[in-house]
Amino acid sequence: MMVFITRCWKSLLPSLLLGWLATAVLGLGLAQAQAPSSEAPQSLRLERADDALWLSTQLEFELSQAVVDALHKGIPIYFVADADVLRERWYWTNKKVATARRQFRLAYQPLTRQWRLNIISGQIVEAELGLSLNQNFESWSEALNAVRRISRWKIADAANLAADARHIVDFRFRLDLAQLPRPLQIGTLGQSDWSIELSREQILEGETVK
Repeated sequence: MMVFITRCWKSLLPSLLLGWLATAVLGLGLAQAQAPSSEAPQSLRLERADDALWLSTQLEFELSQAVVDALHKGIPIYFVADADVLRERWYWTNKKVATARRQFRLAYQPLTRQWRLNIISGQIVEAELGLSLNQNFESWSEALNAVRRISRWKIADAANLAADARHIVDFRFRLDLAQLPRPLQIGTLGQSDWSIELSREQILEGETVK
């Protein structure tokens, strides 16, 4: 009887192992499919004109419910876009020839039930908001789409670009926690709900945008 049981176990062992392996692979596949992934700009559209280098892109990201709730409570949210232009050098490290920053201030106005977006180059200062590009939106989706869309942003003067050299454009976009009220900054430490960081590098060939 013992011999018979041993032989049956040996004959079933390969099938059991295959079953366990298939289950493990399926579970891994489901875990990978359900795992959140950080989005990045699908592409950077670079336009090299006689006067400057211009960048356009469509960002893909969503705001968590915690961020949306803060907005509805009257707390403005800030975003920062940075772009560095580096000239490739085979004999040394790449040289940064230009850098640009654009900041977005998104706020909800309960009295008018409108969304207000301020866009300014460099650091946003409350006293300078009147000098920024100001836009009002009736709906939340319109306001968020305006933040996601960057159109013809000047990131370098043409004089900074060597005509016969290849350049690298390093683009980054993030939610700026440093400009939140201090108590909220402390409360958001380590919370993924408040983490938005997108980045992309793209090559700019000499006199040709690809």
